[in-house]
Amino acid sequence: MQGSPPRRCDVCGEALGALQNRCPTCGAWASGAVTPLVEPPSGVKRCPRCGYHGQGVSYFSRPGHVGILVGISLFTYGIGGLVYWLARRRHGVCPNCGFGWEHAGRALPPGQQPAQASDDWEKDPKLPSGGVKRRFLGAAMVLFASFLIMMGIIEFEAAAIVVGSVMGAGGSGTFFWGWKALQERRQAVITGLQRKVLRLATTRGGVLTVTEVAADLNLSIPVAEKVLTGMDDGFRVRSDITDEGILLYEFPEVLHRRRIEGTSAPS
Repeated sequence: MQGSPPRRCDVCGEALGALQNRCPTCGAWASGAVTPLVEPPSGVKRCPRCGYHGQGVSYFSRPGHVGILVGISLFTYGIGGLVYWLARRRHGVCPNCGFGWEHAGRALPPGQQPAQASDDWEKDPKLPSGGVKRRFLGAAMVLFASFLIMMGIIEFEAAAIVVGSVMGAGGSGTFFWGWKALQERRQAVITGLQRKVLRLATTRGGVLTVTEVAADLNLSIPVAEKVLTGMDDGFRVRSDITDEGILLYEFPEVLHRRRIEGTSAPS
């Protein structure tokens, strides 16, 4: 009984041993061999903003953040700086661009490509921050500034009034910054729901009802109605009431596309 033919390299033809997965001459991997993937060290991630691969650094390791901390401390007798430090001391950032490291994704092993989702129907983009900490910090700064101004008026201390005024302005700006982030988050939620409604319309023939949207997207009736009403511009999305009194939302572009596909389909 003859043995099996020797394995050879697909590139240079060098004979390979039974347990050899890589050619000793040219270094190519043999057919059927599993290329070992070197896992990145623990804590190594990829920054979604600049693409940096590595480990994050402490929030206050960046000079700009330290400058903000010192500035707040000077104008708030250290109280604001302490609050700022407590709020950010455990945060990490990208050492290259300063992006929040909690949003970074896991780094892939060398040579491995990210997996492509077969259907992103249920995948939602990551929502932006709602600015809760900024609003809390801003409100705390305004309250402390009001206390300083009141004490300055009672004690006839001009410095306390000036510091309180500056701190109040900074607190108001910080609170407005957080409020703006909240509005952006709400808009991102609405945009995500509208995207799902458009996807649903393409699968339902370009006509939807509030009940269908609520049931398929797991929404309440008022929320589904609010989303569809916000999309109704009379052009790309328009509403109509049938003779039975049913409110329909039509997507003319989807209807037009289906008519084209229907007439062009072979009989």
